[in-house]
Formats: sequence, structure tokens, C-alpha cells
Amino acid sequence: MFSDIEFAHPGFFWLLIFIPIMVAYYIWREQKLQGYLSVSAVKGFSLPVKSIIPKLRHSGIVLRSLAVAALIVALARPQSSLSWQNSTTEGIDIMIASDISGSMLAEDFKPNRLEAGKNIAIDFIKNRPDDRIGLVIFSGESFTQCPLTIDHDVLINLFKDVKYGMIEDQTAIGMGLATAVNRLKDSEAKSKVIILLTDGSNNTGSIPPLTAAEIAKDFNIRVYTVGIGTHGYAPYPVPTPYGVQYQNMKVDVDEGTLTKIADITGGKYFRATDNETLSHIYTQIDKLEKAKIDVTQYHKKTEMFLPFAIIALCLLLLEFGLKNTLLKGALT
Repeated sequence: MFSDIEFAHPGFFWLLIFIPIMVAYYIWREQKLQGYLSVSAVKGFSLPVKSIIPKLRHSGIVLRSLAVAALIVALARPQSSLSWQNSTTEGIDIMIASDISGSMLAEDFKPNRLEAGKNIAIDFIKNRPDDRIGLVIFSGESFTQCPLTIDHDVLINLFKDVKYGMIEDQTAIGMGLATAVNRLKDSEAKSKVIILLTDGSNNTGSIPPLTAAEIAKDFNIRVYTVGIGTHGYAPYPVPTPYGVQYQNMKVDVDEGTLTKIADITGGKYFRATDNETLSHIYTQIDKLEKAKIDVTQYHKKTEMFLPFAIIALCLLLLEFGLKNTLLKGALT
């Protein structure tokens, strides 16, 4: 119960230090007012009539201390968060379209382009808990590995299962983009985004990349394109009868087409040359998209100071009443 209460002005609790000071002063004053009389025998004195009034003699300071404590709590303005209205967050629908062609096994990224892309994308997914995110993979063809979902644990597990050889080799960028568009076209989210990651140029598929970009534009889908690969040549593992050997493979990222796709859809093109720059690109996209949505929260709090103020008033009135009635003679 108390874990659901917060205070608008918690600084007032420093005033509680006056309560022990007040009690200490009361004790000191009582000791000063006490008198002592020494007698040799008590036979001449009649036994006192049993009464509850002497026991209530110090009730005044107790009531006053409780009243001050209740008043300080009221000044701190306790507020209940149980009555807050549900927050409404309008998230973003995001499809990640990832190239898994053979060239993604090049090791200019660690451990290679494909695994680096997966690991960094998974970190991106973990940082977007309010968004629906899905995954499309493409090579010679394309298919949906995971549709849009808010269950990111399922998405991450499916992402981890992605590997080279799931699809016939080659690079169908247009098909990968078109499949992602198809998954987003009926979305009612305020913002629809595709993150397209590839290390090559389109060399197969029935849909040209720029045609897919025009379709994305028609459905108000923004595409962020990421060209992955170092400049020049990259080491590529080649299986041989004598084990895996490495050949330097020319990096062939079609930056012109990727830039045009981003421009057509209102997105942005990025070039990743190593793990660090790829991670930074996802961070940039994360910030760009968070800046484009409005998150509306209604915090309707219930003030709870009034009951404490009433308690303080009642305690003071009770002290005043006792002091001027039952305890009037006992306190003089």
C-alpha cells in the first residue's frame, strides 16, 4: 500500500526533527515543576482513590507529537499513484531486412558480417520494448523469418537461428525490401520503418530495388539503408580439401542504389565499415525514430494530504478538550 504513495514535497519531513526536541523540552519542564516532600510516616494520609486521570497526565504531549507528525505528512503532500490513468504509448512498427548471402561471411567484421549484424540488431531490439519489430531475410530470394511482434524474446530467438545457406545464394535487395513493405503496408502505427542491411548489389529477383522503394513511399514507410563492409578488400573464408583458407574479396556495396532508396522514402543511408560503426548506426536510428513519435501519458494523481490534516486537527482538539476538562486539575 505505502509503496504506491509518493510525496510532492518530501523536504518537509526534515521538520520531524522538532518532535524529539519538543518531547525533550516537555520532560525537562516536568522535572523542573516536580516537588518533593519527605515525611516520617504515611499513616496520617488517606489512600488515594483509584482513578484513570493520573495515567492520562502525559497524554497531552503524546497527542501533540502525533498531531505535529500528521501535519508534517500533510505538508509533504502525499499522492496516490494507484489512480493514475493508463499511459498510452504509440510505438513504431519496424521491419529489419537482413542480407544473408555468402558474402556476409566475410570477416572484416568480427566474427563476420552476418553474426555482427545479428548481434548488434538484437541489442537494438532489446532497447525498443514498446515497438513491434519483425524480421525479413533475403539472399537469392526473401522470406519473413518473424512477422511484426511485441514478443521480442521470440523474435530474438528466431534471429539467432538465422544462418547462411537458409536461402539460395545471390542478392535480391528489391525482393527483400518488397517483402518487408508487404509486412508493414497494413500497419496502423504512426511511424513505419524498414532497416535494410546488405553488403552487395542487387543481382537477382523480379522486383528492382528502386521500384520497391517507390512502393514503400506510397505506404508512408521510411527506409534506413545500411551498407556493410570495409573499403577495398575483405578476407573471405573458402573451404578447401586442406581446410578453410582465406581469399581477399573485393567489397562491392552499391551505395548509389542504397542512397536512392533512402532518399525516395525519407530515410537515410549509412555505411558500416566495422562492428563499432554498425553499432553506432543502430544507435543513430534509435534516436531518430524516438524523436519522431509522441508519447502521451496521463498522470492523474489523487491528493492524500487532507486525511492527515484532519487527523492532526482531531488530535489537537482532543488534547485541548482533555486539558480543559478531565486533566484540568491534574495539569495545574
